[in-house]
Amino acid sequence: MGSATTQALAATTRALDAASGVNLDVARELFAAARAAGETSQLSGALADSAAPIEARRAVIASVFSPTSTATTSALLNAVVDQRWSSAADLVDGIEELAIRAAAVAEPQVDLGAELFQFSRTVAENPELELALGSRLGDVAAKGALVQNLLGTRASEATTVILASMVQAPNERRVRELIARASHLVADQRGRSVATVYTAAPLSAAQAERLAATLSQRYGNAVTLNTVIDPSVVGGLRVQIADDVIDASVSARLADLRQRLAS
Repeated sequence: MGSATTQALAATTRALDAASGVNLDVARELFAAARAAGETSQLSGALADSAAPIEARRAVIASVFSPTSTATTSALLNAVVDQRWSSAADLVDGIEELAIRAAAVAEPQVDLGAELFQFSRTVAENPELELALGSRLGDVAAKGALVQNLLGTRASEATTVILASMVQAPNERRVRELIARASHLVADQRGRSVATVYTAAPLSAAQAERLAATLSQRYGNAVTLNTVIDPSVVGGLRVQIADDVIDASVSARLADLRQRLAS
């Protein structure tokens, strides 16, 4: 990610935080805008053209998106094109990021992280589902409908909007990568981090509370735990948070011992 995109993402996130009237309709419209820009290189190129005056880029927003969007969505899209992006693809990703964050803002009472993680585990445990959602073939709208049918009333509307929208515009990303991205952004929007804990047996409530407190102290913000039961861990646990991996599993110690004996 280039420095221009990093600054642009920070600016658009601030615009979202300052916006009023952010609801799921705004999230849907932002997802639709990201999908439209991603499908048309001429459109994404025009929106990301830093050589063009801001007024010209805003005119594209007014012509293409504003007639069918709320005032809040139009204002956020204007905030996007006001920025300088490292590439047109980064701009498209930036609109999608705004959409995910908007969904998190729209339903603050819902534990979106837990619902996204549960769907990720469902995908991981069902190769046929992962193939159906990740295939480059087939109608993208049908993939969105499949997600909606699978979730039904078992997930919040915000989670359904995020997942059904993202599978329609994977942009060469695997389904679990899409969900991981959404989980990270939802947590970040709410001032949290997400830790995935791999353990051979479920953690007790007390163990989970102590681990979350320890990680929160180490990383400087609240940490949500997603637990994966993995018999290969044998004992102990392995924790992944962002790019950091803390491996305190018996399997890791055994592997280290074998390596030392072989050297």
